[in-house]
Amino acid sequence: MGIEHLSPEAITSLLKLAKRMDPRRAHPTLRGRIVALLFYEPSTRTRISFELAAKTLGATTVLVAAESSSVSKGESLLDTVATVRAAGADAIVIRHPASGAPLLAARHLNIPVVNAGDGMHEHPSQALLDAYTILQHKKSLRGLRVVMVGDIAHSRVARYNLHLLTKLGAQTTLCGPPELAPEVCATIAPGVRIVRHMEEALHGAEVIMMLRVQKERLGGLQLNVDDYVSAYQLNAERLKLARRDALVMHPGPIIRRMEITGEVADGPQSLILEQVRNGVRVRMAILTTAMAAARPRKGQ
Repeated sequence: MGIEHLSPEAITSLLKLAKRMDPRRAHPTLRGRIVALLFYEPSTRTRISFELAAKTLGATTVLVAAESSSVSKGESLLDTVATVRAAGADAIVIRHPASGAPLLAARHLNIPVVNAGDGMHEHPSQALLDAYTILQHKKSLRGLRVVMVGDIAHSRVARYNLHLLTKLGAQTTLCGPPELAPEVCATIAPGVRIVRHMEEALHGAEVIMMLRVQKERLGGLQLNVDDYVSAYQLNAERLKLARRDALVMHPGPIIRRMEITGEVADGPQSLILEQVRNGVRVRMAILTTAMAAARPRKGQ
């Protein structure tokens, strides 16, 4: 599942289903099913919320971490997912550093493969939970002024939030230095603009999405941290430039004193922990939808 190819109606349907999910109450939807969590990259929020989502739906979960499996011995992705499938998995949730890895796995399996983030490509469940969180506080995304600040170029979250938000009518602005927000980023989705000065970008903003600098993906790019903090950190003074009821968001992990101050991250306008809570119900909706669309296993 990728946001880019989902219609606005399909996105809205998933968000409505998420609203009906209650993470505090057990659901029998996936009772007797096995969901394998195959994580080739470190993760806290995404892995935990997918695991809680699957278990709340009644499934048994199995965690396959790359560093503690045969992946560390050189086993290929296709051999790994084939092994997991043969062992009895009914669905696989995969996070991988290579763009396209979940799609490759899905093409070789007859069970659902859910993308939990692949390289700099996709993170569809994050985009859905961000939209869900916004809609808990705003009536509609149509016409909403959303600003994303930080490392746009290396962020799969930014890419797929742009696809989703523009599909549902939001006005999106990107802000960051040229090396982290090159002009080409404005072509990701229609109607996107790039502003270099944070003060200009924040003026009148209704939603502010902060992104961390993804040092693990920068390669040889050198970034002056002091200059970046001076120009692009969200602090209390800059927050005043946005609407008084502006929402502050961050997909995590947050780097305090880098892209955001603790005062703002923990402040009354911050939805950072609410995003985490909503991640469970949104991923419940994703797993339910994926399993409902799956082809039945042999013998069923």
